[in-house]
Amino acid sequence: MTIFTINDVRKTFITGEVAEEILKGIDLSLQQGEITALVGASGSGKSTLLTIAAGLQPASDGQITFNGRNMTDMSQEQIRKVRASEFGFVFQSAHLVPFLTVEEQLILMLEVSQSKLKKGQQKKEIGHILKLIDMEHRKNAYPASLSGGERQRVAIARAIIHKPKILFADEPTASLDSKRSKDVMELIRNLTKTLNITTLMVTHDEEMLAYADHIITMKDGLVE
Repeated sequence: MTIFTINDVRKTFITGEVAEEILKGIDLSLQQGEITALVGASGSGKSTLLTIAAGLQPASDGQITFNGRNMTDMSQEQIRKVRASEFGFVFQSAHLVPFLTVEEQLILMLEVSQSKLKKGQQKKEIGHILKLIDMEHRKNAYPASLSGGERQRVAIARAIIHKPKILFADEPTASLDSKRSKDVMELIRNLTKTLNITTLMVTHDEEMLAYADHIITMKDGLVE
């Protein structure tokens, strides 16, 4: 089922009197429960497209539809609420809060997303997610004591603890070695399928494409 569509999306950056068109009319659709990977050389526009799709910056033109709603017509406050409650984000670095334990990182995300779960339900859901990522034994650990792979697993758990419909992942394995990269991608794929999440991922690592259901190649602001 199609849950997210991008129609003729364009993005132009203006510096002084110079206008540079980064995205030149992109069409894309995302299917529920599947991973779509965006690949392309540096400067091809893939990260720009991801941030526009995620509502982190506006498009210059075009339409983005999420779950039957036109995001192009939404106010900034409406987009913020969608990001907080229905989107999840994983980046190259984990960006964990250094003074919060693993469990507290997830509690914070539930609060930010305005989850309606009561405290007892929150504990149960956090336990379930930590079991899925094999981090139950580390729930009281602080980020400084975690390995790079463990920190990224916690970042993924934080991104999906509130049951988002879309997971946006921007180079989620770029800071990891080959083994940890594969572990993280296996986790993302398993969670995508288990929780029926839709994942849009930017990657430059061709080995990670084996985990994607669809591969979209970008070049010079266009889909090839």
